[in-house]
Amino acid sequence: MNPVELAAFLRSRRDRIRPADVGLPAGPRRRVPGLRREEVAQLAGLSADYYTELERGRGAQPSAQVPTALARALRLNGDERDHLFRLADRPVPPAAHGPTAHVQPALLGLLDRLTTTPAQVITDLHEVLAQNPLARALLGPPPAARGLAAGHVYRWFTDPGSRALHPPEDHPHHSRAFVADLQAVAARRGNDPEVTRLVSVLRRRSEEFAALWETRDVALRRTDHKRIVHPALGVVELDCHCLFSEDGRQRLLWFTAPPGSEGAAQLELLSVVGTQDLTSGTSGLRHPRG
Repeated sequence: MNPVELAAFLRSRRDRIRPADVGLPAGPRRRVPGLRREEVAQLAGLSADYYTELERGRGAQPSAQVPTALARALRLNGDERDHLFRLADRPVPPAAHGPTAHVQPALLGLLDRLTTTPAQVITDLHEVLAQNPLARALLGPPPAARGLAAGHVYRWFTDPGSRALHPPEDHPHHSRAFVADLQAVAARRGNDPEVTRLVSVLRRRSEEFAALWETRDVALRRTDHKRIVHPALGVVELDCHCLFSEDGRQRLLWFTAPPGSEGAAQLELLSVVGTQDLTSGTSGLRHPRG
């Protein structure tokens, strides 16, 4: 670990971020050009004292989760993220996949600005990397699973409970869409071992997946009309839109409804109640994770 260079790098990245870039108010009296230390700590989910020690070059070596959180909070690009891990003397994780994946700053910046509609960033294998509060309220938090089970495509074909998010009559449509999308992802990635393993396992474990894979249908899932089963609001009909990163490995998904529609009214109610469970008066939505 290089604590002096780590401290200097963190200070330099903090100075360039403006409060508005991360959804914070500028405030009338700011003595620093960028974010305050306590603001970075808050965004990264760290204690202010620990982050201050890191910036002073005196902090203990951080765990692998700390540079991951700081890279997101400071909106680091891929090269900067890798540099931060090396300064912390931690193995550089894969750029696009898994629970420690680095959310691409452009997508994360857009996600920060989508405050009135459910939105989340996922990988091309449908692993949730970041959510706004409305997406968490609508879809539930991502699972704590690792490996293949972190991806919603894998769970869709191996865990019947994951399908409760949609009405049963919609399941065939989603199955076809997932497989056609995965065909396109597999072709784009080439002989990628992660995709090859996913396809191989699903062909063994799911007759439905195996049959759909043999159709060779190919279509990236750019837009879709979805009906989402919510325990308090009932069935919510929404349009799902998708923005791809430049390399195609990450996607920003957001949900909308036509003005004046029942779905629009349900989204407005969701923005009011948040994660409150209207069916019992307690907090915490009890519905499948998407």
